[in-house]
Amino acid sequence: MIPRFGKTPLRGQSYRRRPGAYAILYRDGHLLMTHQVRPSPEYQLPGGGIDPGEGPITALHREVFEETGFSIAAPRYLGSYRRYAYLPDYGYHAEKMCHVWLARPILRRGPPTEPHHDACWMTPERAYRLLPDAGSRAMLRRSGLIRGTA
Repeated sequence: MIPRFGKTPLRGQSYRRRPGAYAILYRDGHLLMTHQVRPSPEYQLPGGGIDPGEGPITALHREVFEETGFSIAAPRYLGSYRRYAYLPDYGYHAEKMCHVWLARPILRRGPPTEPHHDACWMTPERAYRLLPDAGSRAMLRRSGLIRGTA
């Protein structure tokens, strides 16, 4: 069973399943994160929705590039979780199926192409404190990059 994090689904509300590919990007003791300025400022694992007809690894590479400007190598699947959310950019409620990989950022090919996103480096411990999503924090713990966790 895929664990659920966050809010309980609203009774009577229909949710559209939205699969997504996300990355924990680690190099030289730091994580490459994305800082989304709008609709509200927050730090996130780079990633996003898997488009219809797109494979998860293809989506992972595309989303990381869009949100950070980096290419990546050696993705290793860590796990999945789900959460329920309203997606204001799309105008619907979603059951987000978040698939997470650990990968290495290799080369910055340019600035992020996703509007209102900036790439930033930080320690895994700082990223853990700043991530607003309990599922992302659980995956970061699972990666073993946070001191004192497996």
